[in-house]
Amino acid sequence: MNSTLNQVPRASTATPQGVLLPLALAQFICSYAASNMNVAISNIATDLGTTVSGVQTTIAVFTLTMAALMIPGSKLTDILGRTYLFRRGLLVYGVGALIAAAAPGLGILILGYSLLEGIGTALLIPPVYILATVFSPDLTSRARAFGAISAAGGIGAAAGPLVGGIITTTISWRAAFVVQALVVGIIIIQSRKIVDPGVQGEKPGFDIVGTILSAAGLFFVVVGILQASTYGWFRASQDFVIGNTVVIPEGSISPVWVFVLIGVVLLTLFFRHIRSMERAGKESLLHTRMFKNRTSNLGLVTQNIQWLVLLGLSFVVSVYVQTVRGYSAIETGLILTPATIGILLSSMAAGRLAQRRSQATLIRAGFVVTVVGVLLLLLLVRETSNVFTFVPGLFLVGLGVGVMLTSSVTVVQSSFPEEDQGEISGLSRSVSNLGSSLGVAIAGTVIVSSLVTGNLGYALALVVLAAFAVIGLVAAILLPAGPVPQAPDQPDLQLPE
Repeated sequence: MNSTLNQVPRASTATPQGVLLPLALAQFICSYAASNMNVAISNIATDLGTTVSGVQTTIAVFTLTMAALMIPGSKLTDILGRTYLFRRGLLVYGVGALIAAAAPGLGILILGYSLLEGIGTALLIPPVYILATVFSPDLTSRARAFGAISAAGGIGAAAGPLVGGIITTTISWRAAFVVQALVVGIIIIQSRKIVDPGVQGEKPGFDIVGTILSAAGLFFVVVGILQASTYGWFRASQDFVIGNTVVIPEGSISPVWVFVLIGVVLLTLFFRHIRSMERAGKESLLHTRMFKNRTSNLGLVTQNIQWLVLLGLSFVVSVYVQTVRGYSAIETGLILTPATIGILLSSMAAGRLAQRRSQATLIRAGFVVTVVGVLLLLLLVRETSNVFTFVPGLFLVGLGVGVMLTSSVTVVQSSFPEEDQGEISGLSRSVSNLGSSLGVAIAGTVIVSSLVTGNLGYALALVVLAAFAVIGLVAAILLPAGPVPQAPDQPDLQLPE
């Protein structure tokens, strides 16, 4: 298995920068797609005759599709090859963008954006991090590559609202998808210079049962949380009906917990399945050793919460200023710009900061700054307050998240040797995208809930995001500041100090 990961491509006509550019641009456009929809929520809902909750579901299903299929996508890199899967993923993504641009209703939008773009992302993103690893001969250059790619992702997520707002206001929200398709075409052309030896030796098998169990488990958990905006968190505010049958009557337990319980059961079955596959000497979707490294596990928690807070906050602020204050898409994008600036500045300084401080220290500092930023948004912003009251909080959140993005990826990826880079890359990206999906689902269900309105819904959503950021800080505090511990019988890798 993973025999190709030990071979650094030698026939590539691209320089290291030439390799990195299409990889970073691919991460940028996928992260951009997850956030640019936020500023067009009202326009899309009106144009397609749907609701804010319907658009929220579309966004959450996009990030959920990425999270659910990222691990299978990573496994396919060992079967089909890294550059092959990268380009095919781009192609699926581009087709999805064009379908979304022409969508006559919410269903087709979900097909193009949520499903095809999500599937395309799940195919193309694992090769991005694996190629960055194999083209980087040492930890210093690898951290630099991860820094560029992670920064591109963070900037894409933060700049999405502004760019999307400008396109939506000046042209149409549909044009934003056409732009994505054009960028994907450019990336495909640039990637032709990257030459990879492809799959060498015996190809590993593909665990179909594991793929179904993991994807279905994540699906039920996230979709369950999304039900809170309609049925409430604890008791069903209305009948939960399937077909013409009332499955859960009003006043009974909310369907949220039924969905979540089903998801937890499926994920438990998934872990039991991969463990039994390993014991039988068969190829599982994911090896259990991926979960036995304490440092990596803590790093994965910080990754998940970073994206949960960033995408959750972007959605909350976007919905608040559009529905409560009546701002346009471009005005919403401009309000979110301080977060983009914060991520850009901290990402540019990430390399220098990593030379002076340990990765764990940077993650801790990032969470502290992020928590302060969320609290400032909670304290300063009111329904009638000046738009400049958004600036300090959003800037600090962007600054804090930008500091953490590179460090968390470096901690997780460097916790495993070269032969495990395919699996840990898929798991890492899945956890990050699950965070994005949960951020939109959890914070979104709070702010659009019928139980709260106006500034109260905004404030409660921020309290929830601040609580998650504190959990991330606790995980960061537990991270070791020294060498990255490897799994048993694996050599130590020293993180850049």
